[in-house]
Order: sequence, then structure tokens, then C-alpha cells
Amino acid sequence: MTIRQIRLFGDPVLRSVCDPIVPGDKRAAGLINDLLETVRVPGRAGLAANQIGVGQRAFSYNIDDVVGYIINPVLVEVSGEPQIVDEGCLSVPGFYFPRLRYPFARVTGVDLDGTPFELSGDSVMAQALQHETDHLDGHLYIEGLEPQTKREAMRAIRKAAWY
Repeated sequence: MTIRQIRLFGDPVLRSVCDPIVPGDKRAAGLINDLLETVRVPGRAGLAANQIGVGQRAFSYNIDDVVGYIINPVLVEVSGEPQIVDEGCLSVPGFYFPRLRYPFARVTGVDLDGTPFELSGDSVMAQALQHETDHLDGHLYIEGLEPQTKREAMRAIRKAAWY
């Protein structure tokens, strides 16, 4: 298992829609191990495969000391009144911006054996499920910011030492 380097804002892989993983693909186990090891670093709530440079549809999560993964996730339900939450991203390090997220979310997908299952949750888990599936669809969270907040965010990001 390897802790992988996180791709940063501006890397084209972050804007690409990820390909589904074929059940039984022998490379998937290595990807999942890397996603799990990388998300275990303290302060990390979720990690999409394209954030480590792999254009395949999988993500890992680390919410309330529960670490797991899902392959080929599809966001199938969001509910509740959208709320403003401060959101950050490993690919946009050092920044948090307010954006709307639903307070409940549910995704369906499979495990490494191809067995279907679902993940759901509210609060931070709901936010992570929405955020990570957005990544796999080639979207960064800053795209969902209010226009004025997005302009301010882009100005701040352009001044960041890592940019």
C-alpha cells in the first residue's frame, strides 16, 4: 500500500469524467488499497481516484473514524433543504469556501468482489458523498460556489504558493 500524491487544481485529470471499473479488474485492488491508505492521513474525509491521477470511478472515505471505499458510485438520492457548509478539498489545499450541499445523500456502487451495496449518511458523510461523486464526474467543489464567492475563491487560489 502506498500513500499517493494528491493532484492539485489545474491538473487536467481533475476535470475528466472517470471511467467505470470493470468487475474483476485485477488492478482495482491496488487502486483501492492506495485510496484507503491515502485517505487515512489525519484530516482527510474523502478521496476520489482522479485526485491521485487515476481516471477510474472509485473513492475512499474517512468519516468519524470509519474508513471505507466504493467502486462505480452513483449518487442516487439527496434530500433535505440544501444548507451552506464550509467545504474544502485536498486538491485545493488550504482553502474552505461556503457552498450549498444537501444534508442527506445516498450512493450505490459495488465492492471489489462486484457485490452491490450502498452508502448513505447525513452531515459530513452526506457532504463527502456529494463531493467525491462530483470529483468522479470531473467537477471541483468550487464550481458550485455562488458567483461572487467563486470569483473571490479563484483570486485567492491564484495567489496560493502551490498554484
